[in-house]
Amino acid sequence: MSEKNPMNMPETLTDAPAREMNMIEAINDALDIMMERDPDIVILGEDVGYFGGVFRATAGLQKKFGRNRVFDSPINECGIIGAAVGMAAYGLRPVPEIQFADYIYPGLDQLISEAARMRYRSAGQFTAPITVRSPFGGGIFGGQTHSQSPEALFTHVAGIKTVIPATPYDAKGLLIAAIEDNDPVIVFEPKRIYNGPFDGYYDKPSRTWKGHPGGLVPEGYYRTPLGKARIVREGSALTVLAYGTMIHVAEAVLAEKGVDAEIIDLRTLVPLDIETVEKSVEKTGKCLVIHEATRTSGFGAELVTLVQERCFYHLEAPVERVTGFDTPYPHSLEWAYFPGPVRIGEAVDRLLKD
Repeated sequence: MSEKNPMNMPETLTDAPAREMNMIEAINDALDIMMERDPDIVILGEDVGYFGGVFRATAGLQKKFGRNRVFDSPINECGIIGAAVGMAAYGLRPVPEIQFADYIYPGLDQLISEAARMRYRSAGQFTAPITVRSPFGGGIFGGQTHSQSPEALFTHVAGIKTVIPATPYDAKGLLIAAIEDNDPVIVFEPKRIYNGPFDGYYDKPSRTWKGHPGGLVPEGYYRTPLGKARIVREGSALTVLAYGTMIHVAEAVLAEKGVDAEIIDLRTLVPLDIETVEKSVEKTGKCLVIHEATRTSGFGAELVTLVQERCFYHLEAPVERVTGFDTPYPHSLEWAYFPGPVRIGEAVDRLLKD
């Protein structure tokens, strides 16, 4: 092993062999690689140790790295985040898992009042390199307490970065970048696409598309930079802004309709790659925002405002939003709650009617 490349990692991604992974496998691979590279990285959370996590994202890591670095916590989200803040101030790089995003709320005070403000309050003497992982969103019939999408709450907090991957490739690269970041990062993982190909792009059982959110993922170390959006496909008819599961839904619906849309996967909500958004909307003149979370004060409202502020003179139609509804999460009606082909299709038709 050379001093310049002590882990014998590929110098570029073109040097790296790749293999098919689903998102869970890619996340596990990222954690494995980073724990091998940095002995200060620790993983904590409910069932993350011996059991390997409820979705198996940390499977095998305790056996490989030991109980001091991968350990189970009590069912106490406040304690999980609070302990991670203390570890970070001490010099470690904790990666706590909150088993479902719905249960993150008891840890909000630690995240907002402590982690997010650590650098500012200490005049740069301390940082909070915490990466909080949590599955979010619906699609697994988890009910009201296992299906929420609270990402907008965290985008409101100065000092916290908010990341949402849509592919296994980005799940690995974004997680590595988050762990290496010296400030707190929330990584929301869309569990509806955790395990690869699935049926489910519909809001009526008779309207089904097959999706393929698995993919080739390079082995070894690489980073997907925070704050850089991905152009999923180029187009000229309209710009579609989405993230997580909704990227695959948008792709399927627009392909079915035969619309030449430019689809942008935001990947990180904060920091937001507004330059890529602005360039696309200036080209197409029309914009559609899609997200699963409730409509009022959802992150889509911020996106609509930014597009209106920056691209007003290029817009040829009002910016459209397709979102979840302003209701508690409806377990028995979750497929109607999701943005799907009917509501997305209607919004596209409105945008293109002229």
